[in-house]
Amino acid sequence: MGLMIIFALTTLLGVFGAISSLRNKNFLGVGFAVLTFSVFGWFTVMTILHHGYPAAH
Repeated sequence: MGLMIIFALTTLLGVFGAISSLRNKNFLGVGFAVLTFSVFGWFTVMTILHHGYPAAH
């Protein structure tokens, strides 16, 4: 449960980072933020699908 929350928060920070980097025209920052969003977003979705929300025992 805690791991999914950390993944979700990191995904949201990636989205905010991408938007901020686009506003500042920092394309390297956009690349890293989109990569963060895609990787941790995938982990979040797969954790929810595999383990359920909340964690099923």
